[in-house]
Amino acid sequence: MPTTLTIKGQVTIPKQIRDALGLTPGTPIDFAVNRDGEVVLHKARAGRGAKAAKVPADRFEAARGKADVKWRTQDLMALLRG
Repeated sequence: MPTTLTIKGQVTIPKQIRDALGLTPGTPIDFAVNRDGEVVLHKARAGRGAKAAKVPADRFEAARGKADVKWRTQDLMALLRG
């Protein structure tokens, strides 16, 4: 599965590899070079790396349940519809 290195030193990890390792956007990754000079990619374990914190599955998960305003659906719809 060849890929191309960008001018910024970035590569796209092929989907087969991402799926096999369970990699999703924001997943911390460890890189290593073995004795044969091959690069090895590992999904980082919890507590390792600067961004080892759990990343929500989607961007709305982080906001879910955070509102401090208790709207009733009818009141909200009346406000939105004018």
